[in-house]
Amino acid sequence: MPKSRVRKKKVYTPPADLPVGARPTSSVKPSPVWVPVLAIVLIVAGIGWLVTFYLTEGQYPVESWRYWNLAAGFSGLVASLIVLSRWR
Repeated sequence: MPKSRVRKKKVYTPPADLPVGARPTSSVKPSPVWVPVLAIVLIVAGIGWLVTFYLTEGQYPVESWRYWNLAAGFSGLVASLIVLSRWR
């Protein structure tokens, strides 16, 4: 059986140094302070809503909503995930 041809790898040559003014700048800015604060508030509010609903056996936070209280609590958690997706 014939032997396959061995290929030589090219020698790596690093790029030439760019002048200071020609270097690309990062266009990504850091997030404002309110982004993580809002996310934490939404997480605490969502968990607090769910815990209150379970501990009071459905009487609080809003008795007339019945099991829609679960949707309200979980929507706070989902909203915090949406806010955290914007955090840099």
